[in-house]
Formats: sequence, C-alpha cells, structure tokens
Amino acid sequence: MLKKLQKKQISIIAGAALFAFLAGAMVSAPEIGKTVGQWLKLGKNQAQQTSDASIAQSAVFPLISQSLPERAAKLATIAQESRSPDRNRARYLLASDYIERTQAQKALALLQGLDKDYAILAPYILLKQAQAQDMLGEDGKASDLRQSVLKLYPKEAASVKALYLIAQPKQQEIAIAQFPSNPLTWEIIRKRLQENPNQPKLQLILATYASDQPGIVGVLDQLVKQPALKPEDWELIGTSYWENSQFLKAADAYVKAPKTSRNLYRTARGLQVGGKDKEIAIATYKQLVQQFPNTEETGTALLRLAETAKTGKDGLPYLDQVISKFPKQAGTALVQKAKTLETLKDQKSASAAWQLLIAKYGNSDEAAEYRWKIAQDKAKAKDYVGAWQWAEPIVTNNPNSILAPRAGFWVGKWAASLGKQQESQTAYNYVISQFPYSYYAWRAANMQGLNVGNFDNVRVMNPEVIAPQRSLPPAGSETFKELYLLGQDRDAWLQWETEFQNKIQPTVAEQFTEGLMRQARGENLIGIDKISKLEDRETPAELAQYQTLSKQIAYWQARYPFPYLRETEKWSTERKLNPLLVTALMRQESRFEPKVKSVADATGLMQLLPSTAKWIAPQIKVDIKTINLENPNDNIMLGTWYLEHTHQQYNNNSLLAIASYNAGPGNVSKWLQTLTTKDPDEFVEQIPFDETKNYVRQVFGNYWNYLRLYNPEISGVVAKYSTTHPKLPAQ
Repeated sequence: MLKKLQKKQISIIAGAALFAFLAGAMVSAPEIGKTVGQWLKLGKNQAQQTSDASIAQSAVFPLISQSLPERAAKLATIAQESRSPDRNRARYLLASDYIERTQAQKALALLQGLDKDYAILAPYILLKQAQAQDMLGEDGKASDLRQSVLKLYPKEAASVKALYLIAQPKQQEIAIAQFPSNPLTWEIIRKRLQENPNQPKLQLILATYASDQPGIVGVLDQLVKQPALKPEDWELIGTSYWENSQFLKAADAYVKAPKTSRNLYRTARGLQVGGKDKEIAIATYKQLVQQFPNTEETGTALLRLAETAKTGKDGLPYLDQVISKFPKQAGTALVQKAKTLETLKDQKSASAAWQLLIAKYGNSDEAAEYRWKIAQDKAKAKDYVGAWQWAEPIVTNNPNSILAPRAGFWVGKWAASLGKQQESQTAYNYVISQFPYSYYAWRAANMQGLNVGNFDNVRVMNPEVIAPQRSLPPAGSETFKELYLLGQDRDAWLQWETEFQNKIQPTVAEQFTEGLMRQARGENLIGIDKISKLEDRETPAELAQYQTLSKQIAYWQARYPFPYLRETEKWSTERKLNPLLVTALMRQESRFEPKVKSVADATGLMQLLPSTAKWIAPQIKVDIKTINLENPNDNIMLGTWYLEHTHQQYNNNSLLAIASYNAGPGNVSKWLQTLTTKDPDEFVEQIPFDETKNYVRQVFGNYWNYLRLYNPEISGVVAKYSTTHPKLPAQ
C-alpha cells in the first residue's frame, strides 16, 4: 500500500541517491545498469570513457542545475581536492562561472595549467583563458592563446571558435573549408552572403548543413536563382525546402533533380499539397508507377491516384494494385476500397474487403481501427461480450498501435460490467505492464486502487519529485559529452553540430542526442519532437534500436522534460495546484516554448490569449502593462491562476477543468447537460470535440508520465508491474 502523496512537498534531489532511484526505475528490470550507449551497441571508438556509473559518482555534474552563487562554494571545495576528474571539472566549471561574472583573474588562476591535466577539454581551456585575458584588456595574450589553439588543435571543433574570433579572411576560409557544419561557420557565411548574395557555393553549404536553422528558406530562395546548379544541387534544395514544409517550392526543385522514386513522389505530392497543377501531379504519380514499379513510394503514389480519381469507381483499379503488390500499404488500400464500395452500394464486395483486412492484414493499424469501431458500436448496444471479443485482438495483434492500451483498458471495464472481476484486474495489470507510458495505464492504475490520483483529487496532490541530472548522450565524442554534462551548452552545441553531419538520415543514437542538445539550448519543442519521432523508425535494425532505447528511463525523461521547474513549483504552490498537472498541461500546450504563438495569438508556455491575460491581471492586482506573456514567470503566474479558476468552476474536478481550459466553459456546461453518463471514462469517450477528447487524454497521459518517471514510489510500483507478464484475458 502506497503512502499518501498529498502531504508531500515537491523536492529536488540529485546525486548518488538519484542514480539509485533511476537504476531502480528502469522500464525493464533485467536491463538495469546498461548505459544508453550500450543499449544502442556503439563501437569502442565512442566507448564509455564517461559512463552512467561515473556520472552518478561525480559530485560536479549534479551542480549544473544550481545557480552560479548556489554552487560556487561547493565547486571551490572540490577544486582543492587531490588530482581527480572531479577536481578538473570543478576548476573548469568554476572558472566558467567567474568569467560569466567578469571575474577574470579568479578564472585564470583556476585555468592555469589545467589544459595539461584535463586533456579532453584542453582547447576549450585555452579559449577560456583567452576570454579572460580579453576582459583584462590583454589583447595580445588573448590572441596568442587563440593561435595556440590553431597550432595545437587544428582539427578539433574548438579551433573554429578561434578562427571565428581572429576574424581574418584567411582564417575564415579555413573554417568554411574544414568545418562547414559548425554554427560559427554558418555565421561567417551569412555575413558574406549579406555582402554578396551571389555565392552559390556558400548557399549550398547552408542548405546542406543548416537546413533546420532559422532563415534557411530565404537562403534557398536566393540559391534557386543561380543558373548553373547541378541535378544533385536541386535534390539538396528540394530536400531542404521539404524539411521546412515548403512543399510547392520543393516540388519545383525536385523537377530538376535526378529522377529517383523519392524525388518523383515528392514532386507530385508537393504539387498536390500546394494546390497547383493537379494534372501535372497526376502525370508525375503515373510516371513514378511506370518507372519504379516496386518501390514503397510507388505504393503511396497509387493511393494518391485513387484519391484524386474523378470517381470512386475509377480509383478502384489503383487500390487493387496496392493490395496485390504492396503489403505494407494494403491495409490503407482495403479501407479505402471498402468505403468506396459502400458508397457505390456494393455491400457484398465491401464486406469482403473488410474481411480480407481482418484475415490477411490483421496486424495493420487499419485492422485495429476497424476492430475498435465495431467494439465501440457493440459497447454502445451494451453487448459487452461482443465488444470484448472485438477489442482483445487489437492488444495482442497490434501492440504498437495507439489503440492497443485503449482497447486493453476497456476490456477491463467491460469485464467488470459483466461481473468478471478477476479478468478485469488481469486486463488492468496487462495495460500497466505492457503500456506503462499511456494515459490508459494511469486509468488502469487508478482502477487498481493505486494512489496515483483521479479526476476528483489529482488537483490537490503534491507528489514528491526527483529531478534528474543529465543522462549520457549515446552519440558524439567524449569532448562533446563532457561539455554537455557540465552544462556548457553553447560550446557543447558547437562541438556537436560540427560532429553531426548526417542530418538527413541520422542514426537512432544521433537523433536522440540531437534532441537532448536541442532541449539543452531551450528548444524544447524541436527537441521533444525529434525524440518522440524515433518511434516512427521502420527498418528492422532501427526499430530494434528504438525499442531497446525506449526501455531506458533516460529516453522517457527526455520525452517528458522538466524545464522551468522552479517557476512551475512556485506558482503551483501559490495556487495549490499539483505541479505535475501544471507541467503536463504546459507540455501539451506549448512543449515549454515561451514564445510560441497559436493562430489565435495565444502565447507561450500555457498558451494564454492577451484578452485572457487582460481579464486576469486586475483580479490578482497586477498591472497588465508590466506583464510579458513571453516571459515564463509571467505566463505561468497567469496560466496557473486560470487553471485554478477552471477547477473552482467545477468543484475541483480536473477532467472538467482541463476540458474547459481547451474548449471553454460554455461547451463543457453543454456537455454536462447532454452527456448523461456518470462514468468519467465514458464521458471522455463521448466528448463531441475530437480535439478536446484528445487534449484531455494527452494532458492526463503527460501527468501520468511525469508521475511514473519522477516520483520514486510510483516509479517503483510501475517497475514491479513491468517484471510480470500477464496475459490479456480472452472472452
């Protein structure tokens, strides 16, 4: 039986105790102790010089989450110890802090000779010394130190910083030639392009290495005016446009690229999405089908041809080709065919198509969706036996489907309705053990009586939270990893981007590391997106790597990070709100981006409308003129007040409060009158707005993930469930 969490204060804990908790909270108990790098089977050249164990033993790494004044005395003490890795780290980090506070002499005293003891960061130590000498007005000494970096470490990423700061044309040429993927090189190139835009070689470097950076579309728009571009240049331009969602421009570029199946498909799709030259798009799809009859893009092109056919009947031959030749896409084609036949009143043929979907392509997402629709229909008719029979195969045949945990949970609910309590408990256990990351695992845990909060009391709970220190990135050099773990995010980013040249087709390890680095830079939306999208990998090797990575708590903590924890803790306490519920809502609204805006001009972390902020301000005695919704503290201050207000409106029922936050109180009031069910799970299923229905599940799913990942008691409970392997009860 869990101790009650309501009375606990949120606490931030780090160090060896944290590592012990994290090790115990591994998703799969037999794999405890493996590093992320070992999971992904990295070669010995990227070996574990810095390991998860050494991170746990370090007294320095946990200090990076503290402010400069908070950690100064602790670092100074460690810096006086006998020679050790931590002594070197403490000297470097403390010196960096002194430079931040323009205390150059103190920094130099710590950095003197450190490059010999701390070889892994030697060029960065010399650069820090140069920075300190600049502060003292010793330009000559600073210049000599940067020249030393170029002489001693010419092939290291750190040398680009020296080249950039020396700022001589000859040095800049070296940066461009040898380090095209370094962000400082991009700055050099941008300045040159401002002076003279007619430099296609420089524009192509940015298209190759900086395609995901702000301003790249403008660079591409200039580049396409060049008269002497090669087909491979056009392919690069098309890909850069495509990655930036400029689909029509991408199509125009791909027309001039080599005629590969991917390029032809993207040409046609870009024209189709852009709403331009529909006939040319159709002709290009047909060209793809003719020239590349067996590629995956061809199967998708056939689906597009069916979609654009003048009549549903005209599209059927294309769908039949997909069904016969492309098993991966056959499920999609069968659904499209069945619906077309139903429209044509050919019920017999439509039924045959549905039956084929279930019989031959039962593992497809489309089969899961079809089964779930029938299960829901039967449940509405109170045929719980039939609903159970149709839902159960989804969980076993389609475990990777988004519907699997949902179906498993409802099997438990329907079993309970039939009086089969043992089967119901088994189903809930199955959902928690097999789908621990899902919203339905939270609902199942609640059904099992675990103290994880429910819709009526989650608002007032205040779980203990152990905030993690950074995990070891699985890709990159030892130098990069050391900089990252020390919180030297600017230098870590420059180092990583120099090394990370495989941006179009990154490995699983590289994409995960890129996501971590983006989060470290405060680019949480991009970082979470990159980490989450790893689940979309399809090749067997990559899928296997993702699945092993997804058993690591470090992966899930990266998907559910804790930025702005102090502001969240402060205002959640003020409003008597569960800080994890606030964090969950914030993740859903903005992915923790302070400046992101919706089409309606809702701003920042909790996505507040300016009109809402104007309404709230006088109620909390704040001058609206002093409020900046892009400031995290201001945004969270107002957002938590509004979230508390929605709770007050609905007697602290968080289901209704969260639904109201998304859909507005008027709609929720209407649903309370029209939806007669008293069962909260049925209420969620019956919410008329799909956006709000999904929003509710996503926010509470976020809450559950923060609880299971960062609360030691719940994490331990979930870990115990993961060691059991119950079978879903069959009807």
